[in-house]
Amino acid sequence: MTDDLTRLLQEHDDWLRVERGLAANSLAAYRRDLRRYEAFLRARGDVDPACIDDAVVHAYVRHLELLTGEDGRPLLAPASVARAVVAVRSFHRFCAREGLVDDDPSADVGAPRVPQSIPKALEEDEVARLLDAVQGDEPLAQRDRALLELLYGSGIRISEAVGLELADLDLEDGIVRVLGKGDKERVVPLGSGAARALEAYLGEGRLALRRPRARSADADAVFLNARGGRISRQACWIIVQRAAERVALAERCSPHVLRHSCATHMLNRGADLRVVQELLGHASISTTQVYTKVSPARLRAVYDAAHPRAHSATSAR
Repeated sequence: MTDDLTRLLQEHDDWLRVERGLAANSLAAYRRDLRRYEAFLRARGDVDPACIDDAVVHAYVRHLELLTGEDGRPLLAPASVARAVVAVRSFHRFCAREGLVDDDPSADVGAPRVPQSIPKALEEDEVARLLDAVQGDEPLAQRDRALLELLYGSGIRISEAVGLELADLDLEDGIVRVLGKGDKERVVPLGSGAARALEAYLGEGRLALRRPRARSADADAVFLNARGGRISRQACWIIVQRAAERVALAERCSPHVLRHSCATHMLNRGADLRVVQELLGHASISTTQVYTKVSPARLRAVYDAAHPRAHSATSAR
């Protein structure tokens, strides 16, 4: 039997999917968080959304913070709790805005503070070693080299690389069309290294990997696996890790680190923050700003070049 809680959760899910147009991964995360919230409410007997107050939401946040694993350590990191609170707020805000309940009980409920982590980018010479780690002209080597060059050369996400279709590439003009979070499309330039590696892979390696009986959904995928199907995110991660192991960077390297490195190196060389924001597909520039904290040396150089008292004789007095 469907009660009000089930009905409103489904209406909220439909709103996320249809009106907000969330990507599949984001939608799945909201669903996981709200299933946990629903289980908490039902265990308490709070099945009427109109009767849920801020004390209930506060209790849920505390419940998440106190969850522990078998080793006694917290089961959820502060970032995971904060994400769960976002999902709960979204649900209650939706219900209030649509007039389905009178008030939003989550309006004044705060999420735990999440320490801001600074991306650990590779040095430019380390990236060069990584990109040179894949040798050989066999099809899989050509694919792996093209993938590594693309991830660093464009800064796209691993999910965006996996989803690329042949029609998304324009190697002549050196650009790639990317479908990012929330199905937002953007055009990203390719460096010459990435363009050359992709051209070699598409001209030889991919043709060798292609299979006539591959699924129609994979027929135009840029990156193929050994069976001719679309490569998976996990396979991409393994490709990066194996290359990193060859140059002793395995503990510091991942597809996301290559994205970090792309942004950091561009900013270190004077790229405008707004341009890097557009390149990475960040909805907010505050997300991009974290990369400016990576290089104190760059801040020092800018200060020394721009501040009138940086080198004055009287500044040392």
